[in-house]
Amino acid sequence: MTILDEILEEKRRRLESLRSEVPACPAIRRERPRLAEMFAQANGLAVIAEVKRASPSKGLINGGADPAVQAAAYERAGAACISVLTEEKFFKGSLEDLAAVAEAVRIPVLCKDFIIDELQIDRALQAGASVVLLIAAALPEGRLAELYRYASDAGLDVLLEVHDAQEMDRALALGAPFIGINNRDLKTFRVDLARTEELAARAGKREGGFVISESGIASPEDAARAERAGADGILVGEALMRSGDPETMVQAFRSAGRPGVTP
Repeated sequence: MTILDEILEEKRRRLESLRSEVPACPAIRRERPRLAEMFAQANGLAVIAEVKRASPSKGLINGGADPAVQAAAYERAGAACISVLTEEKFFKGSLEDLAAVAEAVRIPVLCKDFIIDELQIDRALQAGASVVLLIAAALPEGRLAELYRYASDAGLDVLLEVHDAQEMDRALALGAPFIGINNRDLKTFRVDLARTEELAARAGKREGGFVISESGIASPEDAARAERAGADGILVGEALMRSGDPETMVQAFRSAGRPGVTP
């Protein structure tokens, strides 16, 4: 089994108990800007800044971080959106982390998980998400389209993640405005920023469409490389969670590759 297979198998097991659980956090309903609005007004490279406690490839990254405090720092630095890892076993996240962030910030909040069922979308919305992640590699084509429509009909923005040419074509066929290019192969967890260069070129420039480079962005130089490849934004987690000064780092990422930008 690949790492992705293991995560999806765990997610299927988790769904059985999730169906019978009463949500632990109260429903959060807060008006937020749409993700497209935040990207359109970004002064520099749009940054989706992530709250990420751990990962299968790196182990514990910052297990003691306070999600609300971390997210507030990202917002002050001008992040376009806050991503929150909610997968429990491999990433040590939770919907409670998502709810804490949703209460703390006014900008869009992304629930980042391995979504395979409508119930997960319902719970993400209930916990305050305004954006959800759908991963093409985790879903058959028809199921991806069903969950995309379900989330969109619920009023959520969708970040549709791809990591090869075939998945990019599926995302483009769906008309997804936000396409995330994962530089990390979810089967091997190897990272290669050349993936953004290859797939951003395949996506091209689309009216109302945005490309986000995900994973492996460790420095402003990496961000500048993604921007040169055609990325409109980046999603960064580990580098920010390890940083002693996440505000300054978010600002550095925003201005990467854009001479004259003032964070």
